[in-house]
Amino acid sequence: MMSLRSKALVLVEVLLRVPPLFVVDELLKISLGLPVSTGEEVSLLSTVTTDHVDASDSNPNFYDANFYNAFVLTLLKFFVCCLGCMSALCIFVLYTKHLIIVYLYLMSIGIVFVSYWTNVSAIKQIQALTLAATSSQPSSILEDFLNLNVKNLLDLEGPGILVIQNFAIQFILAVLFRNVHLGPRNATVEKLIPMSFMAPSFLAMLPVPPNLLHHSPVFAALLPLCLVKYVLWTSGYDVIQVMYGGYQHGRLFVSHNGLSALVETEWMRLNVPCVLRVFWVMRVAEHAILLLMENYDEDAEEGLKVSTLLAVQSLASMAKSLLVTGCETITAVLGMTSVISFFCHYIGNFFQWILLTDEEEDKSIGTVSAILFYILALQTGLTSLNPDKRFIRLCRNFCLLFTALLHFLHNIVNPMLMSLSASHNPSTHRHVRALGVCAFLIIFPISLLVYLWSQHSISTWLLAVSAFSIEVIVKVIVSLMIYSLFLFDAYRSTFWEQLDDYVYYIRAFGNTIEFCFGIFLFFNGAWILLFESGGAIRAAMMCIHAYFNIWCEARAGWSVFMKRRTAVNKINSLKEASAQQLHRLDDVCAICYQEMHSAKITRCNHFFHGVCLRKWLYVQDRCPLCHDILYKIDNDPSKESSEAGNEENSNNQNLEDEPDLLLNEGIR
Repeated sequence: MMSLRSKALVLVEVLLRVPPLFVVDELLKISLGLPVSTGEEVSLLSTVTTDHVDASDSNPNFYDANFYNAFVLTLLKFFVCCLGCMSALCIFVLYTKHLIIVYLYLMSIGIVFVSYWTNVSAIKQIQALTLAATSSQPSSILEDFLNLNVKNLLDLEGPGILVIQNFAIQFILAVLFRNVHLGPRNATVEKLIPMSFMAPSFLAMLPVPPNLLHHSPVFAALLPLCLVKYVLWTSGYDVIQVMYGGYQHGRLFVSHNGLSALVETEWMRLNVPCVLRVFWVMRVAEHAILLLMENYDEDAEEGLKVSTLLAVQSLASMAKSLLVTGCETITAVLGMTSVISFFCHYIGNFFQWILLTDEEEDKSIGTVSAILFYILALQTGLTSLNPDKRFIRLCRNFCLLFTALLHFLHNIVNPMLMSLSASHNPSTHRHVRALGVCAFLIIFPISLLVYLWSQHSISTWLLAVSAFSIEVIVKVIVSLMIYSLFLFDAYRSTFWEQLDDYVYYIRAFGNTIEFCFGIFLFFNGAWILLFESGGAIRAAMMCIHAYFNIWCEARAGWSVFMKRRTAVNKINSLKEASAQQLHRLDDVCAICYQEMHSAKITRCNHFFHGVCLRKWLYVQDRCPLCHDILYKIDNDPSKESSEAGNEENSNNQNLEDEPDLLLNEGIR
């Protein structure tokens, strides 16, 4: 467990990495300076064609010149925005000590400009109030200070209070600048900094010429600006060294450990998921505050009391607006992806708690959900849609994500069902928990389908969600049927030889249904690609789906079918043991150690269950006891001896190469 201090340091480091993401997000909001179809293109066209019609009539090249200037300006804006994005990302990946130095430097620049604009606004107001007071009252600010005329000094409409306020503000800014600036710590310079900041306030008390007082903020900012520029020029070489050192570190790390290891290491060092979550929450909170302020101002102006129904509608509208703006840029989508991953991770933990399991492989539900949601966002062009269509598309993506979560939950509960039934586990509450999750995986998709089909018309999206939901229902039913067969076999007193056949037929039925749905989803995606919303990402995902979910599954299924058929033919070529032989032998099967009421006799006169021997043949063609050939290939003795010798050599080689894992898989 982390201590409170360690958690606080981690939180501070996360907060330090959030501002660069806001910079990138703001640049993406303006499309990196590129013109958009609804705004800049129209304004550019009106500028060229409407405002300068007379000029273009008199000069035929005027249109081309304006178009060229606009193009150059757009290109310059795009370059500056790209440079800003690259700078923000470079700051994001810095080590903490370098990140703190960057923020201290940026804070010193910000303090200088805040001080300048505060002095400018204060001097303007002081000059205006002094001019108005001179005509009515002959006293000045300096006289009021010397005479301790508290009434005039604290007059809210007089210049004295402004001088006092500016004194306080500039003193605080001077103290902050002295502590954060990275310039040389010379004693004389340190003493001059507060005087420089507060110089305009001192001059405002004296009878100086108005022009000198007007330009005093500029002279007051010269010393801190010189320190800031000195730091910038002297740190150039250090910045280059840091960048080159980072490049060298990355290159050496990749050469020794690989690119994936570098990405994983940096991902953990930067704590990217947590940073993205904090960024998205702060972004949504900022937008929510703005919406609340707007609604408060409108209600205050109208003077209306909002009823409960209207308040609920207002909250629903606000939530919709927050979701829409929460995925309007790529960085916002990344932040939302991290938040969804966080919730999905705890959903997986909740079901693991219900099932009383703690498998490490099942804890990747958050990562899988994040990848799926981000692919769906890119595939559907979520950021490029208008707000109404974006909200609809976001809800549809959430439905697809929920169905994917159901499949993942089935992957968690399925091995537990098989384990409980095969291991004769007497723990009733574990069976009840697993069956309860299965009931949820059946009831929830059915309820979702009933709601969606009653509220929406038929569409490619609805067909996809329905296919995924029906597929998970079929998977759960198949798992429950196999679980029931294993449970029934566990309470039998004799060996059930047909169990393997029943399990194979049930799994073959389920795999066939899944394969058919895979083909259906491929054609559904092809229809979307050709007639609704095409894109390179959707095309790539269709190719991946066609290869892994159709071609690889079909090849694997066909391979299993051929192995099974071949094994059945081989087993059928062996003699069936008679009841007298079994009674005389009075032994158990050497593969499963179960009593033999029926058996097959190999050429080497060993007795095995037919189903056990068939599973063994999935792995190799040798007797489990003596490694002799199991079945007769040819009736010709001359051919049999030569082919048996060749097959013995090949099978011995196969026996040496087959790992134990493959053997276990074949028996299972």
